Amino acid sequence: MDIELLVIPDCANTRSAADRLHQVLDGLGLHDVTVTTHVIADQTEAAAARFTGSPTFLINGRDPFAEPDATPGLACRMYRTPDGVAGVPAADQLRQALTNPLQAGRHRRHRSGQGE
Repeated sequence: MDIELLVIPDCANTRSAADRLHQVLDGLGLHDVTVTTHVIADQTEAAAARFTGSPTFLINGRDPFAEPDATPGLACRMYRTPDGVAGVPAADQLRQALTNPLQAGRHRRHRSGQGE
């Protein structure tokens, strides 16, 4: 699994996003997954990465929280959580985002006869 955390310089939510991500990964038993943090420093880089705010979580190159009409840019990102709007997704939301690629990978291996 490839996980990247995209942030802008001095993002107030970088630490909480990284902490939450590692907490959820540990809870899923994914202790060996490497998380790469990448700082998006300018608008050109934001547009190239389709970066719509800090922090952004990319799981296997995909933003599981992407909103279709969001415009790339250097801004803080807000997430809709069960407790209201927050600077990072809730642990359950992040767990679900991480679990979906795992289940898809298991399904593909099973269908190709590789088992689990």
